[in-house]
Amino acid sequence: MGIPYSSSFSQELRTSTTDSWDLEKQHPFILGIGDGSLPLVNFRYYMLQDYIFLVDFCRVIAMAVAKASSISDMGWFAKLLHDTLGTEMSLHMSFCSEFGITEEELKSTSPSPTTMAYTRHLIEVGFSGNAGEIATSILPCSWGYAEIGQMLHDNGLPENHPLYCRWIEMYSSPEFAALAGWLRSFIDREANSASEEGRLRMKQIFLNSSRYEYMFWDSAYNLEAWPI
Repeated sequence: MGIPYSSSFSQELRTSTTDSWDLEKQHPFILGIGDGSLPLVNFRYYMLQDYIFLVDFCRVIAMAVAKASSISDMGWFAKLLHDTLGTEMSLHMSFCSEFGITEEELKSTSPSPTTMAYTRHLIEVGFSGNAGEIATSILPCSWGYAEIGQMLHDNGLPENHPLYCRWIEMYSSPEFAALAGWLRSFIDREANSASEEGRLRMKQIFLNSSRYEYMFWDSAYNLEAWPI
């Protein structure tokens, strides 16, 4: 039986990575979306790599559906999967269409070094971890996008760039924040019944995913390519 964990474990995870999350929010890629100055070539690169990421992200959520211990939790993960495959992927595909990115181009895009490393990390946790660990691995993406979307929305939409406005409006929506909120509550419940060793694993998983989140933005800003 695990040791009761009275404080918010998810908030402890967030606090432990404050420095890296602050760097992420101040990354020039993020700020460039916020003020409309990000070159379209960088956003196009991001769109292609994010498509690859989202496909594997959905696979990992599906693993959480299978590993969740209650019907209620299975339903929430299924909703997250549906919303990611539906709402988020639909927005993504509409963006790609505006860029003239065809379905063939999406399917033929190779993952960048960072995309490959990040998705392999998530899939490894999906196969080897329990539902709480899987939720912890995807929380930095879900919660981080919600925080970034809200920050950019609060700073004012870049009216000169409707495409970036739509991106900000999606990720600052209450519906998107609610999904991140549920993940947090689920992780808090799982931490209550986890062993100390299990909580340490969750902390390391959260840290690694947070690192990859920053690296993903950075790779798009630098148009990362394989060196050989």
